[in-house]
Amino acid sequence: MKKTLLLCALALASIPALAQSQPAKSGQSFAVDGDHFVLDGKPFQVVSGEMHYARIPREYWHARLKMARAMGLNTIATYVFWNVHEPSPGVYNFSGQYDLAAFIKAAQEEGLYVLLRAGPYSCAEWEFGGFPAWLLKDPKMSRALRTNDDAFMVPAEEWIDRLAKETAPLLIEHGGPIIAVQVENEYGNFGNEHAYMEHMLKIFQSTGYKDALLYTVDPSKALANGSLDGILAGVNFGTGSSEQGLAKLAALRPGQPLFATEYWPGWFDLFGHPHETRPVAPQLKDIENVLSRGGSINIYMFHGGTNFGMMAGASASTGNYRGNVTSYDYDAPLDEAGHPTPKFFAYRDLILKYTHGPKLPVPEVAPVVAIPEFTLKFATPLWQHLPEPISSPTPLTMEQLDQAYGYILYRHQLDAPVDGKPLALDAVHDYARVYLDGKLAGTLDRHYNQTSLTLTSTKPAQLDILVENTGRLNSTKNMRNEWKGFHSATLDGTPLTGWQIYSLPMRDVSAIQALAPPTLQSAQGPHFDSGSFVLAQTGDAFLDISTLGKGLIWINGHALGRFWNIGPQDTLYVPAPWLKKGRNEVQIFDLFSAAAPPKLVGRTKPILDGPTPTYADDPERKKKADPNAEFGPKLAAPASPSMPPKE
Repeated sequence: MKKTLLLCALALASIPALAQSQPAKSGQSFAVDGDHFVLDGKPFQVVSGEMHYARIPREYWHARLKMARAMGLNTIATYVFWNVHEPSPGVYNFSGQYDLAAFIKAAQEEGLYVLLRAGPYSCAEWEFGGFPAWLLKDPKMSRALRTNDDAFMVPAEEWIDRLAKETAPLLIEHGGPIIAVQVENEYGNFGNEHAYMEHMLKIFQSTGYKDALLYTVDPSKALANGSLDGILAGVNFGTGSSEQGLAKLAALRPGQPLFATEYWPGWFDLFGHPHETRPVAPQLKDIENVLSRGGSINIYMFHGGTNFGMMAGASASTGNYRGNVTSYDYDAPLDEAGHPTPKFFAYRDLILKYTHGPKLPVPEVAPVVAIPEFTLKFATPLWQHLPEPISSPTPLTMEQLDQAYGYILYRHQLDAPVDGKPLALDAVHDYARVYLDGKLAGTLDRHYNQTSLTLTSTKPAQLDILVENTGRLNSTKNMRNEWKGFHSATLDGTPLTGWQIYSLPMRDVSAIQALAPPTLQSAQGPHFDSGSFVLAQTGDAFLDISTLGKGLIWINGHALGRFWNIGPQDTLYVPAPWLKKGRNEVQIFDLFSAAAPPKLVGRTKPILDGPTPTYADDPERKKKADPNAEFGPKLAAPASPSMPPKE
């Protein structure tokens, strides 16, 4: 396959219009020829949109792909999330929702080519950037992650080799739809160790990807750090930055195709931070700037989908740690539930102006149903459902207990009264509730850099520290220390030893029944609630969770995601395939006490821009100079407020 990158002056004239895309046939080829791509020797302009199989219910894969074709796209791009495919070392899962090959074949069946963003790192506001949490069990990872150190490279190579076995047969050369495979991801934002990137390239070239067109992507400011000599490079940028981004790529790589590998039409949302949107008018100018020059583009995201369960990551882009919300709507052309937005139609008209493809009918969307209001019953406190503890002289992190997600409880017996003595933890990852004999003593929130509080008890007491993993950071070198829990604790400066540690991954709560008597009127402390509603017909819905506190929710055993009453997300997307006619069961885990049983209702429209009551007084609040900047301003650590936000 031809992969020449001619180092001549960059030609910016438009290439001939692309032919209507068709599924790949055996013997096809995709290559770089000077300043443009060629498909079977003919000029081809990649017009791609990003969507992620793990963020879309499998039953809706084809529907979303049809929408991509209807917007005029000829290609889709997807990240590969290592953590869902190798949940523990050497144990692989490519089935059901994570059947990556089936997703790629579905794209081919819908007439789309595929850009496979193989990683092993993804970012994507996904938990730990797609890395499996078990990497962090090795203490070497605090310096080895994304370096040439064998502690990272050995498991990464084993993973890439396994991934190639799954997906290399679907390369275009073998009759599949994959036209190019990405090596690493935005490494220039992380470091500049070229030996690492060269080693990663050799890994790809030693697997089934050896015949693939390989490429790298980086934001414009980091192109030189993350690119590889002789390998296609692409540039990522957001609204209003097309001139700058394309110019930097052209300067670094004269003569190669202009390839906007991520164009951001929106942005992600963070707990406690106002909802993010981006205007469409400047985006049309950006997209036209790419297409009119004969460039190729990947719209990130075309369809964002949902961070179901506990797969939302976390960010420090606003200055301090914040967890990503469950929705990954991203203000994309196709919204979280797969509905076309005004942005969809504006993009389509512009794309077809340059591709001259037919205006395909827009597929019908899934019906939306209202869920009648129903009341959750206080079921049972967490304390009645603790597993067998692990005894340890010192606190252990989740990773040390082979736990990836959820909660972890640390219990210590205080053998004497305490009178206003400070409890101090080395750090809190990420949100802790501290109890003395079952009564709340205070909250420690990583966002506010809170690591200490005062304890008072007139007698010996049981100290419980319940810690939530609110999502691992998915970018920057701070990822290397994204263990969850805490490492050490002192009381009045004296180290606390002798702990009982309870692992609470919250993988399955179906066995927890409503054990509390029906006369129970309030729930104190962390607790499970349950309830049900009845549907005459199924459809997509948006469950209003604004009456809840902070925790997780399941419907019919499906993990919808996280909720937190600091906003901005006030509804959770409920896909129709997870509902059924008749009775539907709901369970929640809520960290916060409640004075009355909560009432829930399913709405027909999402609420993603709800109130963010803690934001007005947030000590880190500061407008970023560039709304599309991956990283926010470097702020001094804000002082902890006198009290954490109210429940």
